[in-house]
Amino acid sequence: MTAALLAATHGSAEFDVSYQNIVFETADGVARLTLNRPERLNSFNTEMHAEVRAALVSLKDSAARVLVITGAGRGFCAGQDLTDRAVAPGGAPPDLAASIEKNYSRWCSPCVRCRCR
Repeated sequence: MTAALLAATHGSAEFDVSYQNIVFETADGVARLTLNRPERLNSFNTEMHAEVRAALVSLKDSAARVLVITGAGRGFCAGQDLTDRAVAPGGAPPDLAASIEKNYSRWCSPCVRCRCR
């Protein structure tokens, strides 16, 4: 389990986080989160979800007043990396809304959450 996954799982940014799929920095009251998988058009995989959660959790005790989200390379974000959700032939399709519910529901209002299902 990576430090980012530990921090996101435990709701704490006290871990020394080393990101592989994002670049996250804060300076002068501005937090900048760059999705950094340009070879996959910055599509989200499981690890990127964990890293973004860890970065968001770290903002709780931060002096940042704004969060700028960008994407590296030629595209901002292609969405969920579907190769990360391999399905056996004849198997049921993955529930992509579950990713939103699992990873970001704590930041969504109940009204928005009900639309995920």
